[in-house]
Amino acid sequence: MDNVEIPQKYHLAETFERVWSQALLAVSTAEDEATRCAQRVADLAGWSQDEVVRQGRLLTDRLTGHRKDLEHNVEEGVRRALSGFMIPRRDQIQDIESRLIRLAERIDAMGQNK
Repeated sequence: MDNVEIPQKYHLAETFERVWSQALLAVSTAEDEATRCAQRVADLAGWSQDEVVRQGRLLTDRLTGHRKDLEHNVEEGVRRALSGFMIPRRDQIQDIESRLIRLAERIDAMGQNK
């Protein structure tokens, strides 16, 4: 049976997708653990419900900021890694598609004028 080689770009796309999923899972796990730790600290410190809510908001805001930074850094890393390849971006594909649609419309119009 012939061994069919899969183009490198498919391996690369699958790798980046897997890495991205793992990074998001790691962040979610860290957020869950931070929530559990915050609750334990609140229990040990004897904080009131209002203080627990306030501290929870502060922690959530910090974690949200860190998560956004992580997502941005991963996306930027992927963008830099892919920049060396001749892979069109989504906006470029959409631009080509809209140009092809306009061209097809012009061809149809020319055919109807005959």
